[in-house]
Amino acid sequence: MPQRDLYDVLGVSRGAANDDIRKAYRKLAKKFHPDMNPGDKKAEEKFKEITAAHEVLSDEKKRKLYDEFGPDALRTGFDEKAADQYRQWRQHGGRPGQEVPFDLGDFETVNVGGVGNYDFGSIFGDLFGGGGRGRRRGPPQPRPGPDAEAELLVDLRDAALGAERDLRIDAKTLRVKIPAGVTDGSRIRLTGQGGDGSNGGPSGDLYLVVRLREHPGVRREGHDLYLDLPLTVPEAATGAEVVIPTFDGQVQLKIPSGTQSGRQLRLRGKGLPDLKGGPRGDLYAVVKIVLPEDSDALREAVKPLQDLYKSDPRAGISL
Repeated sequence: MPQRDLYDVLGVSRGAANDDIRKAYRKLAKKFHPDMNPGDKKAEEKFKEITAAHEVLSDEKKRKLYDEFGPDALRTGFDEKAADQYRQWRQHGGRPGQEVPFDLGDFETVNVGGVGNYDFGSIFGDLFGGGGRGRRRGPPQPRPGPDAEAELLVDLRDAALGAERDLRIDAKTLRVKIPAGVTDGSRIRLTGQGGDGSNGGPSGDLYLVVRLREHPGVRREGHDLYLDLPLTVPEAATGAEVVIPTFDGQVQLKIPSGTQSGRQLRLRGKGLPDLKGGPRGDLYAVVKIVLPEDSDALREAVKPLQDLYKSDPRAGISL
């Protein structure tokens, strides 16, 4: 099935600004996130498609390559340097089907379930009309296969707790362990799962580069997590004990009396672990005071509160 245009996936124009792309992604991610649609496989696949599109279009470099080369720029093994040579070759009058005056390298087929199916041999086939003809070759010698690299999208929950995932690689299914504490840029090495060696040489390795998915209910800063915590006026004013979710399960949190909106209540050790063995991050519950629905009774009830303010709450605002 042909891959959908990434701009169509997010519902934005090709000239959309970065802010418009980010807003479109957040809106769709919140709607289709698996946590919001438990057990809905279609919503899960839609969320993966949305996230993959955002990963490319939110990155200026990746977006530029996608705009120029289309889906080929997303394939594992895409050689940006070779693409730049091809661009210069075309600018100087080259045509598809002519000899290509540079080495495109050796490509093999690597299929990674959940990341994408990539045919290394066809990455530049359409562009160059035949690839690396004219390459000089010496006597046959054992050569190791090329290493491959692919991005692996990981949910925050899996990054916090660790997980195992089945990946389809060629005709094999491998169970890959995702260690607790992985973060953006973490690399998981699958030995011998890259391109095949030639003349009896060993296979290369496959490196899965972790990219963390945004979570609609949690913000991440390093190893710390931030969760908005709605409180009623009585809970904030008089204090309370409320139940809040964490990746480790629900916990009770004590709300001090007189808690103001915006206050951050810390739960130690409930953030993301450190892959290198350092201390685990914290979870901060950020208080958001919620008024009851608007009514005459509400307006009458809060009138006496005005006399309780001892100073102007906006006195510190300045630009």
